[in-house]
Amino acid sequence: MSTLFTNARIIDPGSDYDQMGSLLVEDSYITGYGTALDAPAGSEIIDCDGRIICPGFIDMRAHAVDPVAAPAGGITTVILQPDQNTMIDNDAVVERIRRRAEDGNSSRVYPMGTATLGMQGKQIAEIGQMQQSGAVAFTDCHKAVADAQVMRRLLEYSGYFGALIVQYAEEANLAGGGVAHEGETATRLGLSGIPAAAEAIQIERDSRLADLTNSRIHFSIISSREGVEAVRAAKSRGAKVTCSTAPHYLMLNDNALEGYRTFAKLMPPLRSESDRLALIAGVADGTIDTLVSDHDPKSADVKRLPFAQAAHGIVGFETLLALALAPVHANKVDLMTMLRTLTSAPARLLGLPTGTLKEGAPADLVVFDADKPWRIDVDALLSSAKNTPFDTLPVQGQVWRTLVNGRTVFEGSA
Repeated sequence: MSTLFTNARIIDPGSDYDQMGSLLVEDSYITGYGTALDAPAGSEIIDCDGRIICPGFIDMRAHAVDPVAAPAGGITTVILQPDQNTMIDNDAVVERIRRRAEDGNSSRVYPMGTATLGMQGKQIAEIGQMQQSGAVAFTDCHKAVADAQVMRRLLEYSGYFGALIVQYAEEANLAGGGVAHEGETATRLGLSGIPAAAEAIQIERDSRLADLTNSRIHFSIISSREGVEAVRAAKSRGAKVTCSTAPHYLMLNDNALEGYRTFAKLMPPLRSESDRLALIAGVADGTIDTLVSDHDPKSADVKRLPFAQAAHGIVGFETLLALALAPVHANKVDLMTMLRTLTSAPARLLGLPTGTLKEGAPADLVVFDADKPWRIDVDALLSSAKNTPFDTLPVQGQVWRTLVNGRTVFEGSA
């Protein structure tokens, strides 16, 4: 079976390729692309009508699979966090998740295993066994490994397997149970605050441990100017440090909490306007390596509570593309750079064969219209929950078709 996508703007962030042309898929693999490409006899021809075709998005941080919503957002690979009902802390759980995800009807799913047993931060988890079973990285999710000696041993141990350790950048004692950014808004609302210094301190400590052990570390979700500066400084001295942020931190500041809006309660919290602008600049200059959805479906029952008791979290699969493109449309980040954070950069960090349009690569693809206007409507979302602060927001950029292994797993309206 072969499919030729014609009249497409082909973008491959891994090679900086950006031209109009055609792309050919044969037997679930990419077999070529360019300005002059002929299809084998009997091929299906799909006219992309000038839309962009690029590698499918790799979401490095999701707390649920949501198999209908993920491909609707152009996400062909979901990296599942270990904070599940059955914690992903051993090889048997990893194998079960991988087997369940191989039906071919939705996005690929790879789990991250816990970095420490039970995410308690005391004893290193069986990283080698989980990696052999299919875990692509290791993290304690919303908990930083607080003990510096445990983190040092974890980084040393992971080096034997070439494993990636992912750390949540927050010094827990300094955060002290806060629920919002420590600033004017939290003071006015009477909410306990989390200083941005808690993020920077954790990054600075762990980047030094990465230096000490000659190991690599990834910070899962950066939210502040201080965090960006700490990562930039670590990279400048040659530390093997990378990091992510999420589109909601590029779009919103802590003013979104006005009126005690619990749908804007996130972890880490939304911070000040200067932090938001620094994050956009960090994406633009490459300090921030990847963009994640941080997709975390939560029911209205746990979100519509007094602010301190309400659950944190946001659904992000279906809004990932449009929110990521907002800084592009505002001429703050170029399109190639933004798409790189969703494709080739996470593939490189996790050692995945996708995220590229190279000949012979799996045909995990997304076709989208970068300029198509639409309005986010929570009632129209396919996610298992509707917890988003972006309801009714006008945006640009919509997925038209998503393919995994050459098979269409989502097809939108024309």
